Amino acid sequence: MDELEKIRTYVAIGDSFTEGLNDPYPGEDDRFRGWADRLAEHLAEHSPGLRYANLAVRGKLVRQIVDDQVPRAVELRPDLVTFCAGGNDMIRPGADPDALAVVFDDAVRRLRATGSRVVVFTGFDTRGLRSGSRIRGKAATYNMHLRAIADRRGCAVVDLWSLRIFNDPRAWYEDRLHLSPEGHRRMALFVAGVIGVPVKDDWREPWPPLDPADWLTSRREDLHWARAYLLPWIGRRATGRSSGDGRGPKRPTPTEPRAPETAT
Repeated sequence: MDELEKIRTYVAIGDSFTEGLNDPYPGEDDRFRGWADRLAEHLAEHSPGLRYANLAVRGKLVRQIVDDQVPRAVELRPDLVTFCAGGNDMIRPGADPDALAVVFDDAVRRLRATGSRVVVFTGFDTRGLRSGSRIRGKAATYNMHLRAIADRRGCAVVDLWSLRIFNDPRAWYEDRLHLSPEGHRRMALFVAGVIGVPVKDDWREPWPPLDPADWLTSRREDLHWARAYLLPWIGRRATGRSSGDGRGPKRPTPTEPRAPETAT
């Protein structure tokens, strides 16, 4: 049997990156698609009857993902798991990448014990982000741990740190934290390549030329970003709240992904 045909159940776990924010299904502004849904669609083309669950919830930390999502993933005994966690931890003061790696490693061990094929994600290089230099060192340390865990546990690695095609601002939503629909599309293609899923398009396709924004337009965009996204984020941190509070996963039960022709 073809290796892809052996993938009968796919489970995605993680935070907002995997939940797929800012990539709504056509005509459904409150229902997000994201790279994991798109990856499931690519998989379904080669594995008819594929069942897909997405347990990711925005705002979650590594420990929360491991406590809330990993047991459910283990229970489902999927053939494929994508596991991306740690971004929300890294942007918080006092995050300890060494301690987080221990928690992550134990979760991977439990997932692999079910016979699941596990795909691990490193984080993006924060060099281009505002205040990114402040967390770049610990993010790099955490990424080194993730690669070592993947080697030790026999996992594939999606190396986001080295992706330069995502340096283009059009890969990102206006909140400057989550991928845009085009970013999600390219990410799904990239992950498909890592796990050996044939796809028609190329995530490395050059971006069309981008007209540089003038100084005044850039400052207006900065002001909008600060009011719409930065200040609410600071408010949540100050009060101990999370964007994921009270939310459950969008696809808690494995079902067949939507057909690509109905979700372009």
